[in-house]
Amino acid sequence: MFTRWLLALAARVCLIVVGLCCCLSLFYLLACKPVSQSSKQTLLWSGEATSKEGYMALLQEREDSHRHYINSLTKQIVQLKEALEERTQQLQESLAKAKTKGILPQGLESLHKTPTQSDLKEFFRSQLNQAEVNSGVKLTSEYAVIPFDTLTLHRLYQLEMGLTRHPEERPVRKDHRDELIGTVETALHVLNGPQQHTDNTRRKQTFSPSDFIEGLTRTERDRGTIYDLMFKGDSPQDFTQLVLFRPFGPVMRVKSESVDTRKMLINIIVPLSKRLDTFKQFISNFREVCIQQDARVHLTIVYFGRDQIDQVKVVLDQTTRETHFRGFTLIQLNEEFSRGRGLEVGARAWRRSQNVLLFFCDVDIHFTADFLTSCRLNAEPGKKVYYPVLFSQYNPSIIYSNQTQLPSVQQQLVIRKETGFWRDFGFGMTCQYRSDFINIGGFDRSIKGWGLEDVHLYRKYLHSKLMVIRCPSRGLFHLWHEKKCGDELPPDKYKMCMQTKAMSEASHGQLGELFFKRELEAHLNSKKRVL
Repeated sequence: MFTRWLLALAARVCLIVVGLCCCLSLFYLLACKPVSQSSKQTLLWSGEATSKEGYMALLQEREDSHRHYINSLTKQIVQLKEALEERTQQLQESLAKAKTKGILPQGLESLHKTPTQSDLKEFFRSQLNQAEVNSGVKLTSEYAVIPFDTLTLHRLYQLEMGLTRHPEERPVRKDHRDELIGTVETALHVLNGPQQHTDNTRRKQTFSPSDFIEGLTRTERDRGTIYDLMFKGDSPQDFTQLVLFRPFGPVMRVKSESVDTRKMLINIIVPLSKRLDTFKQFISNFREVCIQQDARVHLTIVYFGRDQIDQVKVVLDQTTRETHFRGFTLIQLNEEFSRGRGLEVGARAWRRSQNVLLFFCDVDIHFTADFLTSCRLNAEPGKKVYYPVLFSQYNPSIIYSNQTQLPSVQQQLVIRKETGFWRDFGFGMTCQYRSDFINIGGFDRSIKGWGLEDVHLYRKYLHSKLMVIRCPSRGLFHLWHEKKCGDELPPDKYKMCMQTKAMSEASHGQLGELFFKRELEAHLNSKKRVL
């Protein structure tokens, strides 16, 4: 018995000694292993630095990268938890309604148990299967195609640009840059993770940001965002492609409330200097929309100078006599015209206790009753300001050059690419409550003449906690008029004025017809001679 116990003890001691020898041998091999070429390249990645400062800079860069990646993961975890909680609440509400009605809708049978992480994964997998990721879907026409944006580490190429964006976005906007960095870091984490050797056995070195070539991304609003990323391989002809998908959750109700606009008075403020004919046209639109249809408005005219002021008073007096509308305020300033100064004076001139809704307007603007409704619904004191994108008309003499007589103004208010464009570079027409305008500090009073004062105010709101509602308005039009850029303007404002003037004449195709008019006429005459 003792002999058997002694043999077992000896065997265990031998096994322990052998294990210790193996561990010591492994540690020796790791400690004495020479630095590989790929490791050297990694150490020299940042500026080929071999000094102590270079190594410290490289370590700091790696630390910052990992910290940013950890923050990105933490943010995604929080978002996923919130999405899971919202999804759970929505499903439980649906189940409660079904139980109340005595029925259980299809797909809710599993709600007797609390949703788990596997339920969330299953939902995300269903979103992926519905999106156009692994296979294409049948589209009704070429207009149904959702275009991709192309991205690199430092640039973003967009197809839908409008008039203010460039084909190449550089530097990339901060929100786009944060999204790009987070996506690339996630891709690097996947490629350098435990599955790296399983998915790509030929890749021997670690992927880095410099290996990223370019990517494609697009968002399907009801499913999610797709990222198709391309990385360098071991050879110039070898690449690694990684597809990521950020799923969206189902539509959820945020709030439902009734809005009573019957007592929401709008104070329309118009800065003016001369331009009597345009003012008469504006008053005609004001009488039809504001007096006859709406009747919940006040008009404040801030007039600069004395020239034609008497004619303006005559127009207002005539309107009062004919319509019995007395909601006018005329303020005269013996100063050089300044749009920002006029709007500032008009906003601060309001003396009633009511926190009135302000609509900053120009005399060459045509608006509808629907726009006034949008103005009331999209502005809220202390919460929201409304910055509509108006539709700017092209030169009617060019648009309707094939007609013997120009259509009426009402007939010209058509939203088509041949008749005008969305003025997405303009921020002058806006609806905001007087309290918000006063609290934000109003306009920059040092700005004189034309331009920039509205941009400064817009940026103030963007930097505040108020929500800026920016969208095209189908009831707000800028009527065409010949634009004159004064020689007294400084170079930057003069350049802006000339760019606006060039954009406002006609569409690209119409300007092309004017430019190639001789060639077109020559071709037409040659065809007539042949016939």
